[in-house]
Amino acid sequence: MKKLLLILLITVWCFGEALDRYFPPEDKLVRQKLETWQDVKFGLMMHWAPYSQWGVMASWTLCCDEWAHRTRGRYQDYHSYVKDYFALAESFNPVKFDPERWAEAANQAGMKYLVFTTKHHDGFCMFDTKTTDYKITNPEYPFAKYENANIVREVFSAFREKDFWIGAYFSKPDWHCEYYWWPYFETGDRNVNYSIRQHPERWEQFKKYTYDQIQELMTYYGNIDVLWLDGAQVQPKYYEQDIDMPKIADMARKMQPGLLIVDRLVEGPYQNYLTPENQIPSKRIDVPWESCITMADDGWSYRFNVHYKSTNELIHTLVEIIAKGGNLLLNIGPDGQGDWDTAAYRRLEEIGKWMAVNSEAVYGTRSPEIYEEENIFFVKKGADIYAFYLLDEEQKEIPLKIVIESYQPKTGSSIKLLGYDKQLSWQKNGEGMVIFLNDEMISHPPCQHTLTFKLEI
Repeated sequence: MKKLLLILLITVWCFGEALDRYFPPEDKLVRQKLETWQDVKFGLMMHWAPYSQWGVMASWTLCCDEWAHRTRGRYQDYHSYVKDYFALAESFNPVKFDPERWAEAANQAGMKYLVFTTKHHDGFCMFDTKTTDYKITNPEYPFAKYENANIVREVFSAFREKDFWIGAYFSKPDWHCEYYWWPYFETGDRNVNYSIRQHPERWEQFKKYTYDQIQELMTYYGNIDVLWLDGAQVQPKYYEQDIDMPKIADMARKMQPGLLIVDRLVEGPYQNYLTPENQIPSKRIDVPWESCITMADDGWSYRFNVHYKSTNELIHTLVEIIAKGGNLLLNIGPDGQGDWDTAAYRRLEEIGKWMAVNSEAVYGTRSPEIYEEENIFFVKKGADIYAFYLLDEEQKEIPLKIVIESYQPKTGSSIKLLGYDKQLSWQKNGEGMVIFLNDEMISHPPCQHTLTFKLEI
């Protein structure tokens, strides 16, 4: 618990530090794309690789520390665990892999962009790279015999068919690569396990390894909108782990003009938007940001018998994030067979029903000066304010009167409840207003979880 708290505190500190020194992109195409990205609001993230067969945390059990040790179950010997972990690639055969079904479910939920793990920290490549045999298309691995074995290509293609923005998650550290974790030395923590000053030639090999893999992704996998880089320890200020981001960014944007680069938690010009993890900032953020949050309660990758957040909580999370000026990137972890839990599909279906009524208050909106009061969040679009009235999980009755203290329309302005055709009655109340609902709205509300009122200000 202490270790997890420390990780959370470090994440919060890094996010705060990055926020204080946000560097707006200079490239005109990147600025334009970033503005449009802020319109789409809702995306899907997926952590998936051979570790999903065990239902363990993605990659992190490979770290040789006390926290990781407690997550390794029956294993007492670290080296035996690592050997068996990397051998999972030999049995990874996700025969239920159906990216079209994922894309359809995400599309119905109102998601607009995808960030998929092309490679996590353990180094397993879900694409057909020439740099390593530790990849999904290795002929020695069972899934390689299938026509759709190049998983990244299949996933990107399926979501691109649904007009999704495509984001490539890529881990800068690589714990399988001998140029990062040199087998000559014992594994320590998440960092490189040798002295870069004493072995600069080895680090140069790792830089080339990283560059070549990113170049492959930027070259052979169609239009890419976001390069989402994880592993903030790989930067010059930590053990001199400089992978030459200017060179990588220059190459990537030549192949993908206007590419958004998210070198997350690394202060500088290659963090085009901020990425708080599994948290919502306490207040509005006036620079581009996205909160990546798990749909399940227990980790980013697939876990057995996991509890999924309720639809009510997920919708409220989306509303609060967009009211504070951000995007929500919601993570689902596929299992070892290549499918999602039934609960994940159900959550997306239920979110989709809500979005079918309320999407005009989600897409293309921005955070207003006053974005919250009690159980109401606000967004703006043009001259209009949308007020999200949050309903509790077990709330049975909707009040006949909705009191809003922060906004007051001009006399004669119309008030609408999204999903309901008729105009609503309202009256001024000090500097705010009172909206009156009728019996029909109360007995047959247009949606669950949150009601949305459109105010002409």
